[in-house]
Parts: sequence; C-alpha cells; structure tokens
Amino acid sequence: MDILSIVVTLFAVLFAITVHEAAHGWAAWKMGDPTAHAMGRVSLNPKVHIDPFGTILLPIILVVIGAPAFGWAKPVPVNPHNLKNPRRDNLWISLAGPASNVTVAVAALLLLLVLKVLSPGLTGFLRGFLIYQQKFPRGFFPLEGLALILFFAILVNAYLAVFNLIPVPPLDGGGILAGLLSDRGAEKLDRIRPYGFFIILALIYLRVLEVIIYPIRLAIFTLVIL
Repeated sequence: MDILSIVVTLFAVLFAITVHEAAHGWAAWKMGDPTAHAMGRVSLNPKVHIDPFGTILLPIILVVIGAPAFGWAKPVPVNPHNLKNPRRDNLWISLAGPASNVTVAVAALLLLLVLKVLSPGLTGFLRGFLIYQQKFPRGFFPLEGLALILFFAILVNAYLAVFNLIPVPPLDGGGILAGLLSDRGAEKLDRIRPYGFFIILALIYLRVLEVIIYPIRLAIFTLVIL
C-alpha cells in the first residue's frame, strides 16, 4: 500500500472510531445514563476516545501488513444503575456504535456515487488507483482526493461495523447478544470476557476476520470501480 493510502486509511480509522464511541455515549445518555456525557465522551473530538494500542498502534500494524484496518478506543463508561432495564438498554447502547459506522459508510457511498455521476472520469481514476496501483496525479485534483477519502471511509467504517458485531465480549456484538439471551445465558456469555482480547487477537492472527470481511470488500470495490 502506498503512503497516500496509508495516511488516508489511518485518518479514516480515527474518524470511524471517534464516531463509533460518540454514538455509544449518546445512546447511553438517551437511555438515562449521563456518565459518558458528563465525562465529555459524547464528542467528535478524537482526543477523548483514543486508546494507545487499539486506536493508534493496531491500525498502523494492520495497514502496514495489508490487513483490514480497524481498531477500538477507550470503552465508553456506562453505569447500569442509571438504566431502567440494564440488559435491554445495553443492547441498544452496544448497537449504536456499529449502526453509526454503517450510517457513515452508506452516506459516504451515496456521496461517492453522486460524484461519479457528476464526474464520470472518477471511475477510471479509482480503477487505476485501486486496482492497477497507479500513482495519484501531480497537481490540484480535489474531486479525485475527495473520492479517495470517501472510498476509504466506506471501507474502514464497514470493517469496523463488522468487527464490532462479532459476538464476543467486550465487543459490541457481545453486548447485543447478551441483551437477546436469558439472564442465565447472558451470565454464561460474560464469563468469556476475561479471554475476549485473546480471542480477538486469535481471530486477527488466523485471518478469520479477513474471510468474513472479503465479501463486503468485494461488494464495495465493485460499486466503486464499475
């Protein structure tokens, strides 16, 4: 991957993670828990969400080795005592993060498709840059630059949504699954939490996530370059 793609991808990851965590905080606030809001976590300022490993180091490593780029930020604090129905409300709080990334991905895709209609030459540029690894042309090309930013925003937000929907605590998928299970089932699921980080690392190392993400990546590329 060339340096331009790496830089744009990393910025896209930072933005996607920031939106994701802000959505969690906003959902918790609306469900009756003001903890995250009081701590300034319902914010699009990346500084309040950054986790040194999950937000910075991991995305850099993944981008450099050519793996799907995703990560995580500091968990948004939620006080279950402020929720009317903790398990049910936590389901919606957990779902808010991936839903925000899907929303951003769809919005970016629609905007990119509009740009392609208004400027048909963008399709050839994207095909050349993404498939044939042609260099970005020298000079001032704002539409081409915006098209690249939108493409990587689509890709990264889709990756992040899929990654977080894996039903393993402490990922959002674990919170969503816990909200759907019985009290006993949710208690059993929570026993996995101490091992969740190692399960996630194993999924990354074994490239299981790449297999899951490949169809989504193929669909996005097809929509963008055709």
